[in-house]
Amino acid sequence: MRLIQFNSGLRVVLRDVQQEQTEPSQRYYLVSPPLSQPQSVHYSSNSSIATTSSSIKSNTSTGTNHEYYSYRKHVPSSHSTIYSQCNQSRRDKSDSGHVNIRDDDEGHLIYVPGKDGHIISDLLHRQYEIRRTLGEGTFGKVVEVRDLRGDGNARLALKIIKNVDKYREAARLEINVLKTIKEKDPDCVNLCVSLLDSFDYYGHMCIAFDMLGLSVFDFLKENNYIPYPIDQVRHISYQLCLAVKFLHDISLTHTDLKPENILFVNSDYNVVYNHRKRRDERIVCRTDIKVIDFGSATFDWEHHSTIVSTRHYRAPEVILELGWSQPCDVWSVGCILFELYLGFTLFQTHDNKEHLAMMERILGPIPYRMAKQSKKTKYFYHGRLDWDERSSAGRYVRDNCKPLRRYMMSDEADHQQLFELIEKMLEYDPKRRITLIDALRHPFFERLLPEQRINDVLSNANASASS
Repeated sequence: MRLIQFNSGLRVVLRDVQQEQTEPSQRYYLVSPPLSQPQSVHYSSNSSIATTSSSIKSNTSTGTNHEYYSYRKHVPSSHSTIYSQCNQSRRDKSDSGHVNIRDDDEGHLIYVPGKDGHIISDLLHRQYEIRRTLGEGTFGKVVEVRDLRGDGNARLALKIIKNVDKYREAARLEINVLKTIKEKDPDCVNLCVSLLDSFDYYGHMCIAFDMLGLSVFDFLKENNYIPYPIDQVRHISYQLCLAVKFLHDISLTHTDLKPENILFVNSDYNVVYNHRKRRDERIVCRTDIKVIDFGSATFDWEHHSTIVSTRHYRAPEVILELGWSQPCDVWSVGCILFELYLGFTLFQTHDNKEHLAMMERILGPIPYRMAKQSKKTKYFYHGRLDWDERSSAGRYVRDNCKPLRRYMMSDEADHQQLFELIEKMLEYDPKRRITLIDALRHPFFERLLPEQRINDVLSNANASASS
């Protein structure tokens, strides 16, 4: 399903019927029911999740690429245990001694969660007591665990990878990246999620993180896609630029930046009543964030798969197969800033050619040089996009896209500066696209509150990169 914003202001949710061959699964837009009138003004989010699915890096030839995208499915704790008969043979006892260690048919670990002492829960690695399931995806599951070290009260998020070779190898790559991040940033000042522990549990790679709040996408979805206030957009964007700049300084490209991979440290919120629009709205109390999901992060010297990034945040040089590097992350950041500001995705498509047509409608013509250099010659005719505006797809693009500046909700200086920054991030040519160090100097961030600034991050990041 996808959220569609028409130029008239009408917003509808449509089910996707078109699926790109290179993307086995799609992003799902599920609209939450309207908020009811609150009894009190302070609420806490129902669930926290510390990491999401990862894209698998391909180490094969450049022409072969595999993308594994997933959506999160929150599972109530009462349905966490799988009781169906599985085909795996018995291997051993769990550390708690009362359940056989088994996998289901998809490779998920079968476990017994326990809560409030009513059920004796499974114990992993003689240390982590499973409390409840937080989320599930193609990669495996994320569970809340109680760390029995110390006072035994620490709650962590544990990512349990499927007992499947390709996911196990992807997890090892992610752990390697997380260890590098921790080595370069031991105090976690650069706003990337910190690796606490990792281990192999009978073929299941497990990665432990701090418990965090909802992703900025999940919060947006649960708030009926009401966009964030511009001051919150500013703070979230500032932190995102800092985090991704740090990755670039240590020769990493994230390659899968999207709202799902930006988590609030704490997603508690207040509910306020908007008298002008006659509705309740959730306002997150604190906008501190962490960047997560490094399963597809790539070092400068590593093999670069031909296709990276989730469709909606994919840079034009990736679509055109011109090669990519760190500027492709900057393009993704620009798309994310737009989505935080307006509440819906800028490029709402699952087709390459339609995606390029949307870019031209919003940003202007694709540079002739990029078109001529592209391996995707079927998309162009004499250096121009071969696109029929009279077709049904052409009408869809015309009806649902407009020049970027026409999306502004106000002519005030803050809004003008934000869209100027987004324009610089959505520059077609990656060589001319703004860098994140220059983005952090943009006037849009001048109105940050003093307590929101992380003054030492830029110098620390440069020091880390040179060490």
